[in-house]
Amino acid sequence: MILSAEHLDKGFGGNTVLTDITAKIEDNDRIGLVGVNGAGKSTLLKLFTGRELPDAGSIALSNQVTVGFLEQNSGLEGSNTIWQEMLRVFAPVLAMEKELRELEQQMARLDMERDGQSYEELSHRYARLDEQFSKADGYLIEVKIKTILNGMGFSEKPADTVIATLSGGEKTRLALAKLLLEQPQLLILDEPTNHLDFKTLTWLEEYLLSYKGALLIVSHDRYFLDKLVTAVWDLERGRLICYKGNYTKYQALKKERMARLQKEYEIQQQEIASLEDFVARNLVRASTTKRAQSRQAALERMEKIEKPGGDLKSAHLRFEYDREPVKDVLAIRDLTLAVGSGKDRRELASHIELAVERGSKVAVIGANGIGKSTFLKTILWLIPPGGGDFIWGKNVKTAYYEQEIKNLHPELTALEEIWHRYPSMTENRVRSILGGVLLSGDAVYKKVGVLSGGEKAKLNFALLMLQRGNVLVLDEPTNHLDLASKEELEEALMEFTGTIIMVSHDRYMLNRVPDKIVEFLSEHVVEYKGNYDDYLAQKEKMQPPAPPVQKPARPEPSAAQKAYRSRQQKSEENRLRQELRRLENDIAAYEETVAALEKEITLPEVCGDYKLVAEKCAVLDETRTLLSASYDRWASLSDEING
Repeated sequence: MILSAEHLDKGFGGNTVLTDITAKIEDNDRIGLVGVNGAGKSTLLKLFTGRELPDAGSIALSNQVTVGFLEQNSGLEGSNTIWQEMLRVFAPVLAMEKELRELEQQMARLDMERDGQSYEELSHRYARLDEQFSKADGYLIEVKIKTILNGMGFSEKPADTVIATLSGGEKTRLALAKLLLEQPQLLILDEPTNHLDFKTLTWLEEYLLSYKGALLIVSHDRYFLDKLVTAVWDLERGRLICYKGNYTKYQALKKERMARLQKEYEIQQQEIASLEDFVARNLVRASTTKRAQSRQAALERMEKIEKPGGDLKSAHLRFEYDREPVKDVLAIRDLTLAVGSGKDRRELASHIELAVERGSKVAVIGANGIGKSTFLKTILWLIPPGGGDFIWGKNVKTAYYEQEIKNLHPELTALEEIWHRYPSMTENRVRSILGGVLLSGDAVYKKVGVLSGGEKAKLNFALLMLQRGNVLVLDEPTNHLDLASKEELEEALMEFTGTIIMVSHDRYMLNRVPDKIVEFLSEHVVEYKGNYDDYLAQKEKMQPPAPPVQKPARPEPSAAQKAYRSRQQKSEENRLRQELRRLENDIAAYEETVAALEKEITLPEVCGDYKLVAEKCAVLDETRTLLSASYDRWASLSDEING
């Protein structure tokens, strides 16, 4: 057991946030914590990490358990470079390495004949410290740092970059990279997938799948939760319910549980009504008084089942249109995407060929900065194309959801924002539309400029529904939405009979909505039939097999290795000269192999393939074991010769 929480209560300003929370985390647990915005997820994490104290209840951590917690810019020293900050993780190991170098210098200054005893003492001390250094993976520090940094998307960022110059998203990624290097026994991650592209997301998932420790993850990325977690903690109305399985399994189990609770509640209510009716009819009759009193006592003893709260409100979305377009909705020929003009003009992607038919649901994916949002703005004539052309079919009416939500007027209220576009609409109708996306009460009179990101997104969806477009053009539509709203949006898009062209990083949505994935590359686009999982399967078939890991040829012993042996050992190794030479050659070869593998593991093309990294690390561990055994045998023979 790593952590145990018993009957936790927590509130702020008289408002109860958490009630009677009891839970525990075992070694190697994989837990996803979910709940609507404001449910208390961050508060619970702060309780677990000691940043907040509970009003009641207790939290116990096992002895010497290390806990890592990802927060924005967590624990980073802004004046350090990226490399300096990563080295801070290995401070105790680096101190050992410094001591080893000092011992080597002391040994080099000694004369074997005059200082034999001192040399032997230093030699034994050196051997013990070197063993500790090896067990702490001291020889792999550089490899580990480069592997994590490359995997977390820093392969193109110079290691001497000062942290203070990084963007907020980069700092968050770097904080996560540092946590992964620390390898705490309990790793708590709050929205770790923010600011990650598909490549980095995939690498992180593969890394965490084999993480040696427990994971507690808060995330709105349902695909991420599906792949990683084996249990889901659902925080709702201040209470915590634990479900076994991944996110998809949790959804099914929660639905079954709520149906069962509702049925149990209804059965008990029928029983209560029957007992109360019997008591009311028979309590005053002498012949049945005792039976009525017995029923009344049974009612008083009965443990009442609390009425299930039901599903929390979520936005209600429905997209409709007035007329059908022609079959060929959009034809794109040799399109080039470009931004800027004159000397500042920059091409993002070119040679784009794409045909979109009526009723199809197309998802555009690609690396950050490749031009996905620019593509949507280009085909909507919001920015001019850099070359090529495109043609919309007859009767097409587009409705656009913009990622940055810049189409709203910050000085207007939510109510006025709709009236500004649809002035003939009655106030009741406007309020009804806003209520459908969970903007009601005083929220409709808020200025758009002070609305939260989620509230602006809901207002934008209200406007999108009112446009009644038969082609929906959506740029990251799930940004700012909680899990319930994401699922409502997906259901609406799946029921929509028109055409959808969307850009999204939400892989769960990419598995449910589209029937075609279009990947943007710098020089062309590639189409894949099916959803995101189909895309991955087709991509994997197209990848060449990983090259076998080859062991380098054995070189001559290095100068450092030759220096390790004393002059007296060289002159006295007559009886065992052959074996010592073989061991020296083996050691040199193993060292060469270790150096080559360490270098290979840091290459970007290798770091991006977690399975290949694992294979090379396995060979590296095996080689280091052989190297250590050779050192031990060499030391034993040397002692025998010197004895």
